[in-house]
Amino acid sequence: MSNYSLMLAHINDTHSNFEPSRVQFSLNEGGKTLQLQSRSGGYARLGFQIARARKSAEAKGSEFLFLHGGDSFQGTLYFREFQGAANAHLLNLLKPDAMVLGNHEIDAGNSPVQAFLNRVDFPVLAGNMDLSQEDSHKPGKLRDHPMLFDYQEQSQTAKVLLKPFHDRTLAIIGITLDQMKLIARPDADTHFANAIVTTANTVRQLKADGIDHIIVLSHLGLDQDRTLAAEVDGISLIVGGHTHTLQGDFSTLGLSHIPYGETVNHTPIVHAGKYAETLGLAEIRFDAQGKAVSLEGNNFFMLDTQFKLSSDAGVTRADHDAATARLRAHPGILWDDESATLARTIAEEYRPALDALENQVLAFIPRELVHTRLPSKNLPHGSEIAPWVSYSMYHQAKELDARVDFALHNAGGVRQSLNQGELTLADVVGGLLPFDLPLVKYEIQGLYLYQALESAIDGATNNGVTGTGAGSFPYTYGLRFHYDGTRVQGQRITRLEILREQEWHSVCHDSHYVGVSSAYTAAGKEGYQALLSSRWQDPLESLTLPGAFISFVGKAGLFDEPLAPHVYYTSHRR
Repeated sequence: MSNYSLMLAHINDTHSNFEPSRVQFSLNEGGKTLQLQSRSGGYARLGFQIARARKSAEAKGSEFLFLHGGDSFQGTLYFREFQGAANAHLLNLLKPDAMVLGNHEIDAGNSPVQAFLNRVDFPVLAGNMDLSQEDSHKPGKLRDHPMLFDYQEQSQTAKVLLKPFHDRTLAIIGITLDQMKLIARPDADTHFANAIVTTANTVRQLKADGIDHIIVLSHLGLDQDRTLAAEVDGISLIVGGHTHTLQGDFSTLGLSHIPYGETVNHTPIVHAGKYAETLGLAEIRFDAQGKAVSLEGNNFFMLDTQFKLSSDAGVTRADHDAATARLRAHPGILWDDESATLARTIAEEYRPALDALENQVLAFIPRELVHTRLPSKNLPHGSEIAPWVSYSMYHQAKELDARVDFALHNAGGVRQSLNQGELTLADVVGGLLPFDLPLVKYEIQGLYLYQALESAIDGATNNGVTGTGAGSFPYTYGLRFHYDGTRVQGQRITRLEILREQEWHSVCHDSHYVGVSSAYTAAGKEGYQALLSSRWQDPLESLTLPGAFISFVGKAGLFDEPLAPHVYYTSHRR
């Protein structure tokens, strides 16, 4: 047989976005820049499109797979209210063939993962998750769970999901971040084997067993997927997640232009954005040896048929018609058809619990505040909202302890931009700051502040180190710094200053300062290990990250003027 065809549907980093998410495009028409706002995706629309893809594959005689690239947990009020039960129920209705374990699945240790595994009808793959030392009597035990495909210590390979594939067998290997202890909170007896070594060992064993069609379902991020493909021969396809990468040419809509299915070492790599806004769909043909010989596909937004259009130059009916034509002609746009079953389940079983929270208005946002993890050409000082989060942490902590000098927060702890208009409680706890982490104050020597900032930025930009994603990038209040990525490690923070009595002073290596961060950052996660060298740490149990922001957000002047920038760059990398 020469035609080993596969119809693939894939999603990743959905983060409990069961309903359509707000999206914004930028269009250039007739010399005008038009801002187009709409909603995309959600589980009911995903359900319709996945079911249609299944039928299409059946009609063409192609095999079909639907895969989830990890991070179903966290992100919205749905997770805050239902703690993973709604995630399991609604994913069961979508019927994935498999999901890889993401880092946010294990934010609160192993027990929530066990509860999720007990509820789902599909396997969760974590082929480098080493449970060989797990306490067999503890609550939340994961070892030997029938729905978990974990690490096999004796052979140093992953447990593999095998499926019929035409006249052959298809193998699916699930690989997640081996830096999990730096980015999440697995139980102390849970370890993660090297992702590349585990994959190489597993592929070698499969090839020896005569299985050549091998898919890696990965939660490593695009850069690490590229490395994996380059270093391990024989992978037929990588389906990834973690970095929220939207592949495909969306440049005419003001978004990314990253090739869908980019190929490294004969291995195509596909990612599908974030927040269930988009669905990846691909038709792939493999030869008898498992090599992909063709891949046709894209990511697809699933948009409302109606949208809001604005421009500083005004909007005419002709502009609206041109925008409509642009959307309808774009190869990555689908519309708002939805699964009636999923729509009804969300509306009747889960939505009522959220309505009360969404009616509590906290403030008015006078203009859109954009959140980006890293500085960019358009936003040279980075996120417009993360500094406000740091300011709220500083202000509220200083009310409790006047010694507090600064706040330091990681970009990944802020989850989205804020649109102009009313800011509700639901917007904060369900979207902007969904992680209900306590704040921690600490006294730290200046030397370690230099180290923490440099290490976090190095990790966010993969500058001489392998990071865990851009989420480690630091945002501060009361500190400002200059990072020169072209210098040798240990010398990249060329200036670090602290604000005292409305004046900036150089941070001295030998002096001590009092800061506040979330418990996650203070625990040394994602490049912040130097914070563990603090002279002391004191949890502020009564003050959480979202709680500090909510308490402060309604006070006069918030968001009226932009905060002064805290970060300056020469270059990201050497």
